[in-house]
Amino acid sequence: MTTYASAIAFLLLLPLLASLGILYWRRRQQRPTLAFSSLAHLKAIPAGLRARLRLVPLILNIVALGLVIVALARPQRADTKTKRSVEGIDIMMVLDVSDSMLIEDMKPVNRMESCKLMIKEFIEKRISDRIGLVVFSGESYTRMPLTLDYKLLLQSLSEVKISRNVKMGTAIGVALANGVSRLRESTAKTRVLILLTDGENNSGTIDPETALEIAKGYGIRVYTIGAGRDGEAQLPIESVDAFGRKYKRYQPIHSTVNDELLGLLASSTGGKYWRAETTNALRGVFNEIDRLERTKIDVNQYTKYAELFPPWLRAGVLIWLVAQILGMTILRRAP
Repeated sequence: MTTYASAIAFLLLLPLLASLGILYWRRRQQRPTLAFSSLAHLKAIPAGLRARLRLVPLILNIVALGLVIVALARPQRADTKTKRSVEGIDIMMVLDVSDSMLIEDMKPVNRMESCKLMIKEFIEKRISDRIGLVVFSGESYTRMPLTLDYKLLLQSLSEVKISRNVKMGTAIGVALANGVSRLRESTAKTRVLILLTDGENNSGTIDPETALEIAKGYGIRVYTIGAGRDGEAQLPIESVDAFGRKYKRYQPIHSTVNDELLGLLASSTGGKYWRAETTNALRGVFNEIDRLERTKIDVNQYTKYAELFPPWLRAGVLIWLVAQILGMTILRRAP
């Protein structure tokens, strides 16, 4: 990209153009005359080469002056380089996959699908953060370690479902400890764990308080989210009839979120606890977490300028010299 360091020099073109206008006007007004009895013979004489080229020195002087003015404006080529320094965040998502997450009180289908949808939207907003996924019910396991491969992570998330082959219950302490273990060796300046559950700790070999001390020891910030409403609910259960056809029946269940425990886990680590009873509320929670945990990006811009005026100046001086030589030799005008 070409810029001009002293663009104000172009104002010198105004008096130059004004001088050209005045010169043209004066030449039109002040034509020399000589009385002859008849001009017929003079008109028949063709103009010589010197006569046709008499204005060349003047034109060359004007061009030379224009080139010098451009040189005075100091044209430059700007070469801009941008250096980005990204300080990523390591985030471990810990998702409850116990039976109660199938309760259909959150759109689009149930608590599980609502949480998966919001996690998906959250991941798609991140740019340079490593994100992992831990799931739990009565026990916990890692579906995806910390990774920048968001495509693979989203595929793994989409395949999360309730499994009847694992221990039932809600082992919040074990899940928290598992997520912390995945973050403890991280070298990221900021390490965050986001725990989503719709129940209270009723299973597992590690109690939440012990897992909390481990998280605090490693400086891991914990955000907790309680999903769904408290009270009586209907738990959908898929069954198969005598003809092998699947059908859904509902079983009464009492659903309770331990707000006190989840609040303690968050506040003790510098995080925050939210209660989300609808999908829109859950989306607002993840939007707030996205604002709280922003990746730090430092952008340093360097611009190097290369001076382009020398060719313009050399051309102007050369054309001016040619004009002077022509004006004093073959195109010299007599008084």
